[in-house]
Amino acid sequence: MISDHDWNTLLATRANRPDAVLAAYDERRRRPGLLSPHGTLFLVAADHPGRGSLGVGGDALAMADRRDLLDRLVTALEHPDVDGVLGTPDVIEELLLLGVLEDKVVIGSMNRGGLAGASWEIDDRFTGYDAEAIDRYRLDGGKMLLRIVDADAGTIPTLAGCARAVSELADRGIRAMIEPLPYRRDASGRLVLDRSTEANVRAVTVASALGTTSAYTWLKLPATDEPDKVAGATTLPTVVLGGVPSADPRADLSSWGRALAQPAVRGLVVGRALLYPADGDVRGAVDAAARVLRAANPRAAEVIV
Repeated sequence: MISDHDWNTLLATRANRPDAVLAAYDERRRRPGLLSPHGTLFLVAADHPGRGSLGVGGDALAMADRRDLLDRLVTALEHPDVDGVLGTPDVIEELLLLGVLEDKVVIGSMNRGGLAGASWEIDDRFTGYDAEAIDRYRLDGGKMLLRIVDADAGTIPTLAGCARAVSELADRGIRAMIEPLPYRRDASGRLVLDRSTEANVRAVTVASALGTTSAYTWLKLPATDEPDKVAGATTLPTVVLGGVPSADPRADLSSWGRALAQPAVRGLVVGRALLYPADGDVRGAVDAAARVLRAANPRAAEVIV
């Protein structure tokens, strides 16, 4: 829990000491490698608000209360199996000022311009961290969202932006984490995730080829009905994304477990399903996901350092 004192100190620091943010980046104690001693990576995702995606279940403003969101993130990050966080600059900096990112993996979210529900949503411009800032602020990687819609030309600048970011991160020896998601529009024009194996395999092959080198590229992939075929479409290290939580948390855990068992899969990146579980027990949700990750297929850390 964030105490009243810590919350008021955070607000006062935001108002009076912008230099404290840069100092927090510089002073953060980084851990030596990306993977845990078990050879896995478990991150909590908190970049949804950055593109106006605030809803969870039937609550359209579930993620709008910033103190509540940070409270949930602090609870998740206190779990010993959670390796770190993926977020936008504002969230990362708040967590830095709260002092909860020491020895944690920090992945900066890069493109948040495809605002949820906007007419230009698929043209997902880079409005967050860039490669130079990720390097300067000593973060451990940069994440980018690549939604692919064949009938929407907004996919083209997003593809080009992701390719450029992959190259710029690789030039600095920093990991790029691409989240390639095939989408289509339903009869009402609403964007719907295409969960078919064919569409997801195609998205994997497109994302794998972006940039001038794939040496530092990781993929963040949804759990599908045929995870062996989707994960088998690349040699790149991958992590499983939690996605929109379903009405059945046990089904979500089972789906993640099947995906985590694939040889190329190294870990799990989950946001709303852990931060806003139906029963409100953040610690319990994180613990359940950690058990699934540990059971899937622990690996030696020397595979990728």
